[in-house]
Amino acid sequence: MTSNGFVRVAALSELEADTPKRVEVGGIAVSLVSTEGEIFAINDICSHANVSLSEGEVDDCTIECWLHGSRFDLRTGKPSGLPATRPVPVYPVKIEGDDVLVSVTQES
Repeated sequence: MTSNGFVRVAALSELEADTPKRVEVGGIAVSLVSTEGEIFAINDICSHANVSLSEGEVDDCTIECWLHGSRFDLRTGKPSGLPATRPVPVYPVKIEGDDVLVSVTQES
């Protein structure tokens, strides 16, 4: 971990566009998503049901929970439809060369 809380979690070359990748950061499950030319980090657990968001589909800067179909905005973590009503945390991402770094110590 760096002094500012960022941890290397993957290489850019490991990420496929619109395909979530589950990583662990300080014991927290995080879904990394490369979409629309950006990299996003969102908590991997749906706020409605305890299932992995990284198994869902990415579309229009959202990730879908495969179990009940709730979508979460990758920028804000806010759900865009029922049954989820609570947002999930999103985390800051930094790119240094080919390294993808995430900080779970500060939610954005």
